[in-house]
Amino acid sequence: MKQQFITKKFHRSSLELIQTCEGILDDYERQGFDLTLRQLYYQLVARDLIPNSQKSYSRLGSIVNDARLAGLLDWSMIVDRGRRTVANQHWNNPAEIVRAAARSFRVDHWADQPVHIEVMIEKQALEGILQPVCSDLDVNLTANKGYSSQSFMYRKGRSLRYELNADKAVHLFYLGDHDPSGLDMDRDIEERLTMFSGHPVTVKRLALTYPQIEEFNPPENPAKLTDSRAAEYIAQYGSSSWELDALEPAALADLVRGEVEALRDPDIYDQTLMREENMKETLNLWADSYED
Repeated sequence: MKQQFITKKFHRSSLELIQTCEGILDDYERQGFDLTLRQLYYQLVARDLIPNSQKSYSRLGSIVNDARLAGLLDWSMIVDRGRRTVANQHWNNPAEIVRAAARSFRVDHWADQPVHIEVMIEKQALEGILQPVCSDLDVNLTANKGYSSQSFMYRKGRSLRYELNADKAVHLFYLGDHDPSGLDMDRDIEERLTMFSGHPVTVKRLALTYPQIEEFNPPENPAKLTDSRAAEYIAQYGSSSWELDALEPAALADLVRGEVEALRDPDIYDQTLMREENMKETLNLWADSYED
C-alpha cells in the first residue's frame, strides 16, 4: 500500500521515472513477483531508460526512497530480502492451528521418485523470485551468498550422501552471475560436495550462461580486473560481465520449473498428491470435530 510520510516536490524527470517504476512494479505484481531495488534498476537499464552506472543506481535509490515516503510508490512492491524479523506464531484455539497445518501439510513429493533435486543461487536477493516456484515443486533452494562457508558445504555434502547412498540420482542446479568468480563457483560447489558426500556430484548451471546473454541481451558491467580469475575470464569472454539479477524474473522461474518437471515421474507424482490430499482431509475433519 501507499503511505505518505513526507511532503516533497519532485522534478518532472523524477516524476516520469517514478511513474515508469510504478508501471514495472505493477506488471511484476500481476505475475506474482516482487522486486529488489537492484532488480528494478536492471529493468530500467534493459529498457534503455537510465544508464548502467553506479551513479545511476544511487540516483534511482534516492528517488525511489523519496517517492515511497511521499506516498507515490507502494511499500510492498520493493523488498529487502537480507533482513528479517523472527517471531513466534500464535493461535486462538487448537482447531485454528490444525486448519493452518492442513493448508501447509505436505508429504515429501520426491520420496518415491528416483531422483533428488537441489537448486542453489549465488545471491540471496533472488530468493523471492525462486522460492515460490521451488516451494511449489517441493525442492530445496539455497542462497549461497557467494562462495559458501566450509561448514555449510560440509552439512550439505553429508545430506546428499544420504540420497546418494539410497541410489538416487542427484541433480544440483546452480544460478549465478556471469563474471570471473561467478563462473568459478560451479567448480567450487561441485568439488567440495563431491569431497564431503563421498560420491561424484555434478552441478548444472541453469543461468547465467553465455547463450542466454546472447539471447536476452541483459545489461553488461565491466569485469572486475582485481579478481584473481579475471585474466582467464577476459581471454574467453572479453571485458564485460553480467549479473543474474538482470534477467527477467519470470524467465528464471520458468527455467527452474522446466528443468525440475522434466525429471519428475508424473505417475508417481499423482499418487503422492492423492495420498497428501487424503491426509489433509483427515486433519480438517479433526478440526471440524473439535469445533463441533
